[in-house]
Amino acid sequence: MIAWAVRWVLLWCGVVLLGVAALDRGSALLPDRNASPDPRMPTVAATRTIAGPVSNTIVFRGNELGHVVLDAAINGAPIRTLVDTGASLVTLTQEDARAAGIDPGHLDYNARVSTANGFARMAPVTLREIRIGQLSVYNVPAAVLGNLSISLLGMSFLSRLQGYEMRDGKLTISW
Repeated sequence: MIAWAVRWVLLWCGVVLLGVAALDRGSALLPDRNASPDPRMPTVAATRTIAGPVSNTIVFRGNELGHVVLDAAINGAPIRTLVDTGASLVTLTQEDARAAGIDPGHLDYNARVSTANGFARMAPVTLREIRIGQLSVYNVPAAVLGNLSISLLGMSFLSRLQGYEMRDGKLTISW
């Protein structure tokens, strides 16, 4: 009698484990409903693991040079940014700072930094919000530089994410 009960318990445990595995890996077998029909547009997906919290991801494709350029809302203003893991801070051009409500003329350019364009004077600022799609990050340390051609989305933003990864010409960020 006990052997019969143990056999049934083991059988049902196996069935439950197979069901959990199918739920966990089953989405990999189905077509991606969140895939963007336009390859230049980001793909947005929400994923959930059985035991973990909800994780959101956005995927951006790199341009022909492999750079990821995306539109962000900084302090509510639409600003085109280049994702730069080599930049310590989010860095704004003076024009983009002005659009985000920061007057570059009233900033204290009290630091000198080395950039890909050479040395520049830098004014530290704190950005109220950076929003990309559904993702919002608040109180982000940043800087305004005078010799930039495009604003940079640097590590002061990226390090606040759950994760980011560049693979096969695509940047995946999760939060």
